[in-house]
Amino acid sequence: MTKNLKENLEVIGVRDKVPLKRAIPLSIQHLFAMFGASILVPILFKIDPATVFFFNGIGTLLYAFITKGKIPAYLGSSFAFLTPVFLLIEQGVSFNQIQSGFFVSGILFMFIACIVGFIGTTWIKKLFPPAAMGAIVTIIGLELAPTAADMAGFPVGLSNSPVLNPKWVTVSMITLITIVLCSILLRGFLKVIPILIGVIVGYIAACVVGLVDFTSIQNAHFFVTPKIQIMEFNLNAVLTILPATFVVIAEHIGHLSVTSSIVGSDLSIDPGLHKSLLGDGLSTAISGFFGSVPTTTYGENIGVMAITKVYSVYVICGAALLSIILGFSGKLSALISTIPTPVLGGVSLLLFGTIATSGLRTFMEEKVDFSKSRNLIMTSVVLIVGLSNISIKVASIEIEGMGLATIVAIIMSITFIIFDKLGIMNEKDN
Repeated sequence: MTKNLKENLEVIGVRDKVPLKRAIPLSIQHLFAMFGASILVPILFKIDPATVFFFNGIGTLLYAFITKGKIPAYLGSSFAFLTPVFLLIEQGVSFNQIQSGFFVSGILFMFIACIVGFIGTTWIKKLFPPAAMGAIVTIIGLELAPTAADMAGFPVGLSNSPVLNPKWVTVSMITLITIVLCSILLRGFLKVIPILIGVIVGYIAACVVGLVDFTSIQNAHFFVTPKIQIMEFNLNAVLTILPATFVVIAEHIGHLSVTSSIVGSDLSIDPGLHKSLLGDGLSTAISGFFGSVPTTTYGENIGVMAITKVYSVYVICGAALLSIILGFSGKLSALISTIPTPVLGGVSLLLFGTIATSGLRTFMEEKVDFSKSRNLIMTSVVLIVGLSNISIKVASIEIEGMGLATIVAIIMSITFIIFDKLGIMNEKDN
């Protein structure tokens, strides 16, 4: 896209209505942007993708209503909860019990939204300074590294096969290479959907080597109702999942800031950050209660807006309606469920690494000064606690990894704040 063409693109404002014949393809474009990432979470959790599409759409519409149609944001499946959920699955916790963690996470999200509405967000940075938040996000990605390698067909001790699986590795590498090439070579809208393109190419490769079974597609109905599964409360699931909420909140605030700069209006003031957090929290709570996964604002859709200069919330709501319709498609759900593990492994090798590097990026963007002892110690301790398999067991509840690292970060932050108030720190606060 040339500079002149970019300058001549029509800007469609947040509250601008778009004619239906233009709105439909624009909404489909947003649907494609979120599709590749959104299908990964339900597949990794082994739940019906159609249910997730349905509640993502419902959540996005609720978000638009709560924010008075002033924030063009699409809510998709969150990756921040992968690590605690995998840990719970290993412990034999059922998914409907895991849902209770999602539900309480949504409630906490809404509670924090109310606090933000009264006193702002300064306390969040005090409790989770960049030196801690960057480390926590990095832990999420690095903890998932063995899982990604195992899914890609490499022997890492997690699978029953101690040797490399040639077919799986071939498919996962084709998928990974496709995503990498799309990310660095393609332009315009295609640059926003490298995961979707990679999954399609990887799926074709998997078909060629005989890793795809089409039986479920043939037997599936065209029309189905989304599978609703009411949560079952489990305290272990709640305590394990809850720390990830703060990661999503930090991500949410960052996305809202980027969206504000794109649309040229401070959305944290009007309609307000608290309303944005409230909408996301309500979406997560409802999704968790009825059998879906936590939601978050999607960077992919923000990228689409930046490229097309179409900021209309009506287009976003159109994408949400299309997502709800997909929730009733039995054939599509069956097709997604046939995506082989190595295809997801190829995606995960990059995706989980990207999560880790986004934590490192936090250090740079926030200009964390590691010459200061408090920052160096905070990051060092949080990283080691999160990655060293240290665990604490209280009764039947075991806390480790990212969850334990988050608790340690909070304790250290509060301790440093108290020392600051007492004036006994040998360094001034940043």
